[in-house]
Amino acid sequence: MTTSPPQVNGHPRPLPVIRDWQTLYNDQPEPAPAPTPEPAGPAVDLVAQAEADAIRTRVYAEAEERRIKAEAEAEALKIKAAEEARKLKLANDKAEGRAAEEQAARDARIAESNRLRDEADRAQVKARQAEQEQQKAAAASAKEVQNADASWKYFAVAFAVACAVVALPVQMSAFWHRDRPWMISAPFMLEAGAWVVLRGAAAAVAAHRPHWHFRLIAWLLAFISAGINLWHGLAAFDTATAIGTAFASLAGPGVWDLHEHGRIRKRDGALTRRERRAERKAAQKQAAAKAAQEQREAARDEARQKAMEAIEKRLAEQREAEFPDEWKYALKLAIAMGETAVTDTVWDRAWDDLHAAQPGVTANSISARNAAATRMQRVLERDPANTPSKVKSSQRETHLMPPGKGPRVKPIPPRRKRGDSAPFHPVARTLAADSKRQSLAAQKQGEQ
Repeated sequence: MTTSPPQVNGHPRPLPVIRDWQTLYNDQPEPAPAPTPEPAGPAVDLVAQAEADAIRTRVYAEAEERRIKAEAEAEALKIKAAEEARKLKLANDKAEGRAAEEQAARDARIAESNRLRDEADRAQVKARQAEQEQQKAAAASAKEVQNADASWKYFAVAFAVACAVVALPVQMSAFWHRDRPWMISAPFMLEAGAWVVLRGAAAAVAAHRPHWHFRLIAWLLAFISAGINLWHGLAAFDTATAIGTAFASLAGPGVWDLHEHGRIRKRDGALTRRERRAERKAAQKQAAAKAAQEQREAARDEARQKAMEAIEKRLAEQREAEFPDEWKYALKLAIAMGETAVTDTVWDRAWDDLHAAQPGVTANSISARNAAATRMQRVLERDPANTPSKVKSSQRETHLMPPGKGPRVKPIPPRRKRGDSAPFHPVARTLAADSKRQSLAAQKQGEQ
């Protein structure tokens, strides 16, 4: 048997309705052809035909159910795939956004690092340029100072030579005599001696040796030359010549001595007048601040001392008021020890002599403390939390009958019966019997 297709042209086919036991393909009856005589055959089995139609209907329904189930499963898979695709897209978007943020943060860090590196490079370049400019300025200043020193030295020498040229003729005229022509060398000796001594002073300065005596001798020779020029100029020439030549004799060595004096101060690092004035002002301010600090500290110490004396006085008054006997003994002890007042050492010793204990501790205080400790111990012993409870026996009454022939006490209900308690151990029974025999023997001996 075959079944009808589940779909027709892509659309589900409705279930067929069997009417009058017709087949599925005979929805509408067609005009029957003219009956023709047929040979007699087997009769039509309507039951089998109905069962076949039922089977075909059931198979079609099952196929339709499987188709619907398959469509539902396909639709569910499609929805699930779409949801998973959406979730995957969201996850991918989040991951992409996170990666973009991380990349942006990484780029920002790299940019910041590059900026800091560039700033450091620029700062380093600026520092190097500033250092180079400073070095250039220092070199230019040093060169300027060197040029100035060289120029100053050159002009000092030139001026000294010019002064010597001016002063020598008058000195030569003063020493010239036809009978003693050799005396013409005296002026050269004076001028040359002054310059030699000045060179000795320069050597002493360079060697860090004393130089004052060289400079003193040079000035002495210069004054001798000036005196000769002044005396001979006034006698043989006019006043202007005498004063001019005398000034030349002093000016040449004087200018050179000024040059050496500056070199000495530069070597020794001597301060200028302005620097010395600033240094004196700073020293005065520092001395004033130090004096003010010392004055404040002295006032603070005095106040502290007064406070300590007031405290000691009050303590002494309180000791005298509270412990008169101990105070009198402490005063006697202080006088014996050569103290002017009752110090802590004297007080400790006096208390130890009277009470044999530390200050503040007496026999009464120790007794009171012991009594308080005793009372506290009693209170603690009465406290249920500190008192151990007595363990009661689980066997309140003996389960044995009292011995002897006297009247027996009736047991309190519930009545005990034989076998309701565990029997004694044989050893226990033997020991109990021995104890009973010994007690009976002792009773008999007592009766006898």
